[in-house]
Amino acid sequence: MIEVGQVEVLTYQVVAGDLASAFSIDEGDQFPPVLATARLVALMELTAARLLRPLLGPGQLSVGVMVEITHTAPTPPGAAVEVRATYAGLEGKLHRFTIEATDPGGSIGTCRHTRAIVDPAKIVDRANQRRS
Repeated sequence: MIEVGQVEVLTYQVVAGDLASAFSIDEGDQFPPVLATARLVALMELTAARLLRPLLGPGQLSVGVMVEITHTAPTPPGAAVEVRATYAGLEGKLHRFTIEATDPGGSIGTCRHTRAIVDPAKIVDRANQRRS
């Protein structure tokens, strides 16, 4: 089990594929060579998902259902990012988290995040129904 206030910490070194400039899909997309907000969101979700692992039953996994993020400072390639997710409790079937990310210069972002525990086969079936 996990308790309200329990923390999971992830440390990650920013690489070229994590940069906003790597997210361009054509020559008209111009972004700076700093940690992309999209990658920061992914790191935050991953940290919360790891915190939720003790609650997963056989074959279950967790999925994000809400992310409210503020990305407040740029992080250069090579810098270490620390993401700290704190379990804020259960509301119905949804698990709530508060998350803060820092780099050597200080805070780079905060997040409120919600996850649900699911059966992956059901999620895939629902996704495949959306094809038509």
